[in-house]
Amino acid sequence: MKTSPPMGARSLSRQYQFRPASELDLDALLQIEERAYQTDRLSRRSFRRWIGSDHAALIVAEHAGTVAAYALVLLHRGTRLARLYSIAVDPEYTGQGLGLALLQEAETAALDAGRIDMRLEVRRDNIGAIALYEKQGYRRFGEYADYYEDHEGAYRYQKRIRTFDPRLRHHPVPWYRQTTEFTCGPASLMMAMRAQDASYRMSRAEELRLWRESTTIYMTSGHGGCHPLGLALAAHRRGFHAEVWISVRTPLFIDSVRNEDKRAVIEQVHRDYLQQSREAGLRVHYSEVTQIDLDRALKAGAVPVVLISTWQMDRKRAPHWVVVSAIDDRFIYLHDPDPEDSLQNELDCQYLPIARDDFERMARFGRDRLRAALVIWPPPATSSD
Repeated sequence: MKTSPPMGARSLSRQYQFRPASELDLDALLQIEERAYQTDRLSRRSFRRWIGSDHAALIVAEHAGTVAAYALVLLHRGTRLARLYSIAVDPEYTGQGLGLALLQEAETAALDAGRIDMRLEVRRDNIGAIALYEKQGYRRFGEYADYYEDHEGAYRYQKRIRTFDPRLRHHPVPWYRQTTEFTCGPASLMMAMRAQDASYRMSRAEELRLWRESTTIYMTSGHGGCHPLGLALAAHRRGFHAEVWISVRTPLFIDSVRNEDKRAVIEQVHRDYLQQSREAGLRVHYSEVTQIDLDRALKAGAVPVVLISTWQMDRKRAPHWVVVSAIDDRFIYLHDPDPEDSLQNELDCQYLPIARDDFERMARFGRDRLRAALVIWPPPATSSD
């Protein structure tokens, strides 16, 4: 991404109108590009390409009929990621905080397009722009050497622009990072139980105890995954009320297991969980859990734990348990116990916004398109009833 220095953060001293660029702005855009940059200039053809595009937002700042600055945001297909490709201020208008105002307009445009994160590149020698981005919450995560035409390198930055509205939170759900690659189920269950009972203690020892109680023993390779009934039974033993949804009646996680002995073990564990669930009086729905079910559970005071496929996150078809921590009209918010990359910190994994359509695709696993969830209610002693 290009940035024209300097871009101050002071309040605007003139009144500007921010609007989408049109073809009538082409000459002004080229003039700004010519005056703001010595290299890496956008061409008339490039500007024309992005004007009115469904995959970009080209915003101009206009003062008294004159275009003073622009910002170009690229909206990647098939992702909730936006990229701030270029931002430029005519030198006549620098030092008024216009760069900051444009950055905020760019983030708003990305949000309106349903994006969650914004990325950008900035010259390593552009100290003013770097300071502005970092002050606005962008975090450096990488670097390109010899990135620009003059061989200067670039830093890469990213920011979560979709923020969570605390008014949506029915329960303050704590976050716990799973300590092994196979304990997402126990980690998610611990978050849900702690949300319902502040005296419940999350720990690695408890995480592994829960895994031993709820695992299916085998997967296609490596350690076993956690059965929804196994997790519900573990919660039941700890005094919590659990309700379960499973969309199939056949043994779970067995499709890809070729070894007949391993298949027999999974089938036996499945039958055992069924018997234990009947004896414990667990309520089990053999149907697809819906977003309406999850929303109702949250509003009624429960905390849902849902099985998803990680395909849209890491292109791996692995089962993964997460906590549904809030819902609004556009997003399902998740507590994910396993950060997917080095960019994510603890806050990034809490109330992680997933578009409803994306969640609908994620919340299915395997050939039989398994949907599974459990909701955790507080133990009787901590219930508000």
